[in-house]
Amino acid sequence: MYQTYRAVRARLSASVGGVVRRARRDAGMVTSEYAMGIVAAVAFAVVLYKVVTSGAVSAELQGIVKQALDARM
Repeated sequence: MYQTYRAVRARLSASVGGVVRRARRDAGMVTSEYAMGIVAAVAFAVVLYKVVTSGAVSAELQGIVKQALDARM
């Protein structure tokens, strides 16, 4: 009985250990993924900047700020 337990435990440990080792190797992003992430973030920031600084959105934001500052408390 004890030998069976040890055999099962050894097999389970070996299979789980292999999965853990493979997961550690694949953890995180590689340099090219970081570069693509940065490019995507910059592109999103540029689009957001253009939208926020457009005439209609800028006027609406100024109206919201003016209304908030004029509010009585």
